[in-house]
Amino acid sequence: MDISLLGPFRAAHAGVHLHLTAVKPRKVFALLAVHADEAVSVATLVEEVWGENPPRSVQTTLQTYILQIRHLIASALGEQYTGLPSSAKSVLVTESGGYRLDTHGGVVDVREFEALSSAGHRTLEQGDWAAASDYLGRALALWNGRALADVQRGVLLEVEATRLEESRMSVLHRRIEADLRLGRHYELVGELSGLAARYRLHEGLHEQLMLALYRAGRRSDALGIYHQLRAALSRTLGLDPSPGIDHLYGALLDSSPQLDLDPLGVAGAAGPPLLARAN
Repeated sequence: MDISLLGPFRAAHAGVHLHLTAVKPRKVFALLAVHADEAVSVATLVEEVWGENPPRSVQTTLQTYILQIRHLIASALGEQYTGLPSSAKSVLVTESGGYRLDTHGGVVDVREFEALSSAGHRTLEQGDWAAASDYLGRALALWNGRALADVQRGVLLEVEATRLEESRMSVLHRRIEADLRLGRHYELVGELSGLAARYRLHEGLHEQLMLALYRAGRRSDALGIYHQLRAALSRTLGLDPSPGIDHLYGALLDSSPQLDLDPLGVAGAAGPPLLARAN
């Protein structure tokens, strides 16, 4: 079974898309997919679907949802059945106290994302900016919208979606770091401008935008971004910018040579964090 969680929830078995439209069975299916190849307890499924107020018939109702998912799987396999087909049971497996969705070695996009992200973080720490940009860019390309975008999420799925979105932002931030080290500041200005407008309080993205603008010969625009961020933080949170971005602002005012791209090459040994040179 192939599973996509980085965007709308999708599952396919034997090349056939498995689609549940009913809200609660879809939640069950999505939570099993999030924990693919792992046992998920009945208590966990009940918490996701009904929270603290499960109905008296919760066990029977949950079993009905499991049956619906198995029927979908059986249909994908082209089975004719009058009950529960054994091969569908081998995909959605009954465990002691719960159930397990067995992918049988299928592709799960979250696992691909995490593998590529790990490789990207590792190569970035090693100073191989080109490889880091490639790995992290490929990880981000797996996304097709917000995680689990078309699932009505309960508490547990919401936690998972939030975790994935935070991981996505971290990967994006570090991919941009790698690209800045590669001297791609002109190409990054547009992307970073859009991101800064969307995430008005994200200091890291504003910091990167300021540096990209400065290196693109737009120092006044870079200084303007600082003032926009400062105003947004004060108005929304009653806070001042962090010391790191204040140091960058000072370096921009002074046109510090520490802000310039390393002329000796961008794929050398690992150095300090990208913006530490502004501190």
